[in-house]
Amino acid sequence: MTRSIDYGNLMHRAMRSLIQEVLSDVAENGLPGAHHFFITFDTRADGVEMADWLHSRYPEEMTVVIQHWFDNLNVDDDGFGVTLNFGNNPEPLYIPYDAIQTFVDPSVEFGLRFETQDSEEEDAPEEDGDDDPPPAGDRPEAEVVSLDKFRKS
Repeated sequence: MTRSIDYGNLMHRAMRSLIQEVLSDVAENGLPGAHHFFITFDTRADGVEMADWLHSRYPEEMTVVIQHWFDNLNVDDDGFGVTLNFGNNPEPLYIPYDAIQTFVDPSVEFGLRFETQDSEEEDAPEEDGDDDPPPAGDRPEAEVVSLDKFRKS
């Protein structure tokens, strides 16, 4: 069995850790300046807790905004809980990090997108008998993340 580095999984864990750190800071100190978050998550994911009427309205995915009014922001190792206002109805939510599809802070043009993978289909090796790599033009492009714009001068 060949051992390899699972960069995709490592990157997802690092990005989820970043979200945990940011939300922990906001829970402790509040939102600084114009920062606010749009968080889209899979409402069907294991561990998601939300009111039945919200789940009926958003059976697959939902985007929440943490900005002007939120309460009870509690962050743990698996996800976060927050109470948000839906038409003057405060509702508690619990969102596991694994359910998050996108995390965006538009005030600083920062965003993360978590690509979902169908583990059975993508983890299965292709059995086409061709051991040669595809020609350069047929290879999928690697996603390169540039951190230069986040560096302080």
